[in-house]
Amino acid sequence: MILTQPALPENSYLHEATETVGLALVILAVFGRLWSILYIGSKKNRELVTTGPYSMTRNPLYFFSLCGLAGIGLIFGSMVLTIAILLAGAIVFYYTARREASYLKSTFGAAYEAYARRTPLIVPYPWRYQSHKEVTFSTAALAKTFLDCLPFLALYPLIELLEYVHAIGYFTPLLQLP
Repeated sequence: MILTQPALPENSYLHEATETVGLALVILAVFGRLWSILYIGSKKNRELVTTGPYSMTRNPLYFFSLCGLAGIGLIFGSMVLTIAILLAGAIVFYYTARREASYLKSTFGAAYEAYARRTPLIVPYPWRYQSHKEVTFSTAALAKTFLDCLPFLALYPLIELLEYVHAIGYFTPLLQLP
């Protein structure tokens, strides 16, 4: 990012709109990850959680992280960077989710297999949402997840600072990314 800049003019309406959509995706990622942890918290790998965000996807944390990664690329203002970050994240999360699925299948057997048949691996099916009236959650897991989300939030002002540094000519970008 230091050596590139988006092809969109920085103060154009399209750049600002792209940046706003990106920020919205980052905020969605943070709240989505926190919501997911409310359901799984300290139960991870000890109990098969199939309600809340886990009723729509087996890996809501990965889905929301992908939203955040896409948001970072959009905040920067480059579709090429957005696609590259999203593709890299999708590959990592897909293989990690497959490994976890194998573990959960060996741990929970037929119950996990039935859950896996009706629930997609990463991309959610919102119409399948189910929840309990009350959820007990781990405050420690929630706090840890919030700390894990801080890099998503910190990247916004850092990208803004980078744009400023480019604008004043401190760093000369080597190329423009569409």
